[in-house]
Amino acid sequence: MVSSNGYTDYLTMLRRQDQYVLRVSGDMDLDHVARLRTSLMTALSEAPEGWDLVVDLQNSSFCDSTGLNALLAAREQAWSLGHRVLLAAPSHQMIRLLQLTGSADLFPLSPGVADHRQTEQPE
Repeated sequence: MVSSNGYTDYLTMLRRQDQYVLRVSGDMDLDHVARLRTSLMTALSEAPEGWDLVVDLQNSSFCDSTGLNALLAAREQAWSLGHRVLLAAPSHQMIRLLQLTGSADLFPLSPGVADHRQTEQPE
């Protein structure tokens, strides 16, 4: 189903072994931040203890400050619940935004969802 903004299934949540994967399609901006924030918080509240939340950004090419703030809020909530928020396949623009805002070191990054299995798990 295509939404009014032209995106199909803007957010898709999957459970994979010890991960929740939130696939984002389209922009993470002011027009979409409420849905993004709700999906992030829902995933974190439903994730079993020790699970990671992987935000798959392969199909998202733009993130503004509202999208970044949603990711930062999710990271803080995840930390308090014993989870991590990981970013998979971030665009060049996303990496640059993280660098410019000083938040690049706050999120583990990988070229794809499966690559996060190689990162250290929280103890």
